[in-house]
Amino acid sequence: MTKAKTIWIEKQRFTGIADSGHSIVVDGDKAAGNSPMELVLIGLCGCTGYDVISILQKKREPFTSLEVRAQAERAADPPSVYTEIKLLYRIGGKVSRKAVEDAVRLSKEKYCSVSAMLAKTAKISAEIEYLDG
Repeated sequence: MTKAKTIWIEKQRFTGIADSGHSIVVDGDKAAGNSPMELVLIGLCGCTGYDVISILQKKREPFTSLEVRAQAERAADPPSVYTEIKLLYRIGGKVSRKAVEDAVRLSKEKYCSVSAMLAKTAKISAEIEYLDG
């Protein structure tokens, strides 16, 4: 079981703490921290990025960098869930294109729990940009 909590600071600002013990500022006004929905996108990028890196390391692919970007659209009416998310994987190194494509696909279809949850309301697409080679 995972636990998390937020503690109100002021205005729309909270401190968020989970089992790891690390704290973050969550701000609905985006003045002093990321909004909850921004954190969902950051969580998606981190989750799928972790998967892709882990898979490429197991395949001994010589990547030198990975950046995962997300661009999302939200529903007009509350609850304003994400309805479309475009992921961009920017990968550096002399990697096999097939290995990277397989890693991105496996993350989406099998491993990334954040992606699996968001796919219930959002169409998630992916693009890969190769920086080297």
